[in-house]
Order: sequence, then structure tokens, then C-alpha cells
Amino acid sequence: MRTSYLLIPLLIGAGAYGWYWKQTHPDIIPVTVSSVQKGDVEATVANTRAGTVKACRRAKMSPSIGGQISDLPYKEGETVKKGAVLLRVWNNDLQAEIKRIKESIIVSRDTAKASCLRANMAERNADRARKLIRSKTISRESYDNTFSEAQVRVAECQVANDNILVTQASLSVAETNLKRTILIAPFNGVIAKINGELNEYVTPSPPGIQTPPVIDLIEPGCFFVSVPIDEVDAPKVKLGLPARITLDAWRGRIFEASVSRIGAYVIDREKQARTVDIELEFKNPSDLDALLVGYSADADIILQTHKDVLRIPSEALLDDSNVLVFNPESHFLEKKTIKKGLTNWSFTEILEGIKEGDKLVTSLSTEGVEAGVMAKIANPEEAQVKEQDDKQIKNETAKKPVNKSIIESEIEADFKKALKPND
Repeated sequence: MRTSYLLIPLLIGAGAYGWYWKQTHPDIIPVTVSSVQKGDVEATVANTRAGTVKACRRAKMSPSIGGQISDLPYKEGETVKKGAVLLRVWNNDLQAEIKRIKESIIVSRDTAKASCLRANMAERNADRARKLIRSKTISRESYDNTFSEAQVRVAECQVANDNILVTQASLSVAETNLKRTILIAPFNGVIAKINGELNEYVTPSPPGIQTPPVIDLIEPGCFFVSVPIDEVDAPKVKLGLPARITLDAWRGRIFEASVSRIGAYVIDREKQARTVDIELEFKNPSDLDALLVGYSADADIILQTHKDVLRIPSEALLDDSNVLVFNPESHFLEKKTIKKGLTNWSFTEILEGIKEGDKLVTSLSTEGVEAGVMAKIANPEEAQVKEQDDKQIKNETAKKPVNKSIIESEIEADFKKALKPND
């Protein structure tokens, strides 16, 4: 019985002391903050999917007729000059055809020469017959036969000369077919890939058919980046706008560039957003030495820049027009309305609502972070400020007046060791 008399007051005292401690020691939420400072803010447009580093000139070539590879003078990685023969397809039949046509041309010329000689003789006979008919030495019939024979011979001479032209045209056709069996380098470049070996059969690779090209030739030392941007952002992009390029292969390095071409149409791909291809030209020639064709790339196209303006990290925005400010005097979080200017993923320009030096909460996703709660700075770089804040909170708590009941006074000493504040 005596035990219950002691236990009940202890439980009541414990509850009262817990309530008292909660009121005098509210939960202090650690938050990360960022000071409002001045700097540059840019309005940018970014690509919707990864872009690609491309060569200024790249030729994926195959012979225009099928056949066996008879000559492959270069290997992958070798540098070639413009006009160099990269590949030959077996073409002995075409070479034989060209030889035959050339001989035919010789024969046609000899035939034409003989025909023209007969035509000249027939014209002379016609001239003599014309004089004899005037003196009535020959009959009219004989004159007509001689004159007609001359005309026929002249026509045969003309036909023989025309046959020479036809044979020469046949030679041009055969030589053109022979060229179709040879791949010529259209520019100075590096052979990136060869899909074929000697005596292997190769076929043309027309557009739309998934046939790999035989030779992939790339012009070295000249690159650009092609990135797709959303069709909504395309009207904002203009030629010559500055841009920044980042590559996964060169993390931490920024390549300065400018817009060199804007796509002439919108690309509509199934199950993907409609985009416009934008080409970016590198500004620094030394950057080209570090590039390889096919690198994935991301780009920020700078539409507008405001220099030395009041700015905050974009992650500090509570919504489009509000932020949480840490009050260093009361240690409470206060909600303030702002007016924004330019904005991007990193920074937002502030036109009004807060001032330089204000500390904005950036850890908005932390549980319990909202206007009106007590907080302390948890930034590693703000260690000194954090320590000063904790001391100030303790001092303010100690100064608060306390109305203790008789029971609280009696049991406070017993619970001080068990219930210590978690700073």
C-alpha cells in the first residue's frame, strides 16, 4: 500500500517533468543553409537526350556494285590522302571490255577512213559527169547514177564517223563501270573501320538497308557536337549563341562552344519527345585534340545573362514565389515571398523579398522543415556559426521563467541524470 502511495506521485511527476522539458526544450531541427550572394545568372536551354561528338566530314563508303575484294591497300587507323585508292573489287571482266572497245574504236576509225575515201572518189566522178552532161557526151541516166552514188558514199562516210562517236561513248560507259569497282578517298582522313577482307564478297549499302559500309573514313582534327533540344525551346535558340559542352569522358572539364546550325525540321520519333537537332562548334582549337568521334555530350545553350545580381541556389525555392529563411536571432525558420528574375537549374535571380546575406534553407526535403520551427545550421562549412547558435539557444532557454509545481520540485533532481537534452 505504501509502495502505491509513492509510485503514483512519481509517475505524475515524471509526466509533468516530461511536459515541462518539452516546452522549455523544443526539438531543434538541423538544416543546411546557403547565404544570399551576388553573382551571374544565366537563362539556358539544355538537351533532352545525350548529344554526340561528330566529325566535320565522315564518309561511310561501299562500292556501288557487288563483287569480291581484290585489293585492300590500307589498314584500320592509317591516314590517307585525298584521291587514294582504298579498295578495289574484282574487275578483270570490265578491264577486258574496255580493251575490246578501244580496239573497236581503232577499227571504226579505219572503216570511217575507207568510207570517206570512197566518198571523195564518188564526188570527183560526179563532178566529171556534170561536165560531160553539159556537152551531152553521156546520157542523163548515167549522170543520175553517178551523182546518186556520190551522195550514198558521203552518207556512208558520215555514218562511219558517227559509229566512232558511239564506240567512244561505249568506252566511257565501260570506264565508268570500272570506277564503280574502286573506292577513292574523297578527302584526307583516317580509316576508322574496314568491314571486309581480301576475296570476301561485298555489296552496296543503300540508305534504309542495314548493310554495314565497307570503309568508314573520318576527317581528323575537325569536330562538332550535335544535341537534340525540345521543340518548345527551339524558337529561343539563335545562331552564334554561346554554349557550354560537357563530356562524360572528360568529367569536370567544360568546353566552350557556339551554335553553328539549327535543324531545319522537327524530329518525330516514336515514344519520344519531338526535338530539333542543334549543332555546336568548339571555340578553342586545342579542345579538339582531346576528342574522339562518338563521345556522348551534354550542352547548355546560354540564351541570356544577368551579371552581378542577387541570386540564390534554385534548390532553395520552396515554390515559385516562397523561400524559408533562417533567422539567426530567434533561430526560427521564416517563410518569405520573393520575386524571381532569370532562373536555371543552379541559380535563380532575386528581384525583391530578401537581401544579401540572408541564410536560406536548402534542405527542404528534411522531415519537419517548415516555417515556424526552431532550427540550427548543420553545414560543415558553417561549423563555427553552428556552435555559436547552440550556445545562444542554451542561454535563451536558461533565462526563461519556470513555474514549477511542488511535485516537480521534489522529483526534478531524481530525473536530471536520466533526462538530459540532446543538443
